[in-house]
Amino acid sequence: MLSIIALVVSIFSYIERPQSKEEFRGSVVDALSGVEEMDGFARAINERKFSFPADRGPHHDFQTEWWYYTGNLLDDAGRHFGFQLTFFRRALTAEIMERKSRWASNQVYFAHFTVTDTENRAFYPSEKWSRSALGLAGADAQPFRVWVADWSATGNGKIVRLRARNDSASIDLKLSPTKPIILHGDNGLSRKSAEPGNASYYYSQTRLTTSGIITIEDREFRVTGLSWHDREWSTSSLGKEQSGWDWFSLQLSNNREIMLYQIRLKNGGIDPHSSGSLIESDGTVHHLRVGDFTIEPLDKWRSPTTGTVYPSQWRISIPRYGIAITVVPYVRSQELSLTFAYWEGAVKFKGGNASGNGYVELTGYASHAESDEVSDSAPGSGQSDSGLK
Repeated sequence: MLSIIALVVSIFSYIERPQSKEEFRGSVVDALSGVEEMDGFARAINERKFSFPADRGPHHDFQTEWWYYTGNLLDDAGRHFGFQLTFFRRALTAEIMERKSRWASNQVYFAHFTVTDTENRAFYPSEKWSRSALGLAGADAQPFRVWVADWSATGNGKIVRLRARNDSASIDLKLSPTKPIILHGDNGLSRKSAEPGNASYYYSQTRLTTSGIITIEDREFRVTGLSWHDREWSTSSLGKEQSGWDWFSLQLSNNREIMLYQIRLKNGGIDPHSSGSLIESDGTVHHLRVGDFTIEPLDKWRSPTTGTVYPSQWRISIPRYGIAITVVPYVRSQELSLTFAYWEGAVKFKGGNASGNGYVELTGYASHAESDEVSDSAPGSGQSDSGLK
């Protein structure tokens, strides 16, 4: 996600326009100054003690963070839907800003919202951007709230309510955890490369029972299922030799979960800091290092919108724990072709005695053209018949 955030910063000042040309011109200069600078920001170098509810809220001493929700849901008739609602915060400068106008802010917030309608093989992506001035966007720890305009995640205690709407779809969902908070990496310190500080603080709620309403084209569906919540904050982005990542969150039917991320190198290799977690039914966490698992792409899909080629089916093996599964998108066409393009979508999997649902995120592919023969599909549609029934 770090590379995604960096791309959007350079244009955020145009989102909520000030009231005068002079004010607008000043906000552009203020917004773009020091975009790539890390001086003055805290960095994720050492392990830390997590504290709640404080760590549900913003960490303004770090440059970047996000609140990430995804889920796989069914209505009463068994119709499947996926959703993603992600909020991002990015600080442009480390200093406390002296406000010269009520529009002034050095904090940019933006959000991505999608719904996948598997039965119709349809995907509905959208985005909102704003700044933290005038109550347009922001985050609070207690009571918990993060919002961009009318998209929000709010909560008191354990239950979180998600609300978002675009022209075609909306969600109004309540999420409740069934497991304790999970710390990834080294007690929550998730290293992304060998460079000190090129890391994040990372925790998850990996199994949240979910209920509520999804609306598609004014038709309401009462749904239930499982969701996943990720929280990360950091200052550094990917290293210069890294091109992107493939990230998996998988919820097994036997009450276990798997989180994996595979960081790809520009030379075609896999970074040794790729990592993951296997969470047992009782909440016990097994930290997975790069040698503990393999992610093998089995198929490809070309976006008819951007021409980007993404992997579209995977074989995942974790031999030490007897896991060998095949992961398939519910719908191939789950690319967010918004201000920038990446793939994020609902998936299903099975293998041996393991089966379940999850989400996959693929970043860094849009900048690489491929000429291989791949499976195409019409815009807004996808395939769910890749061998996993």
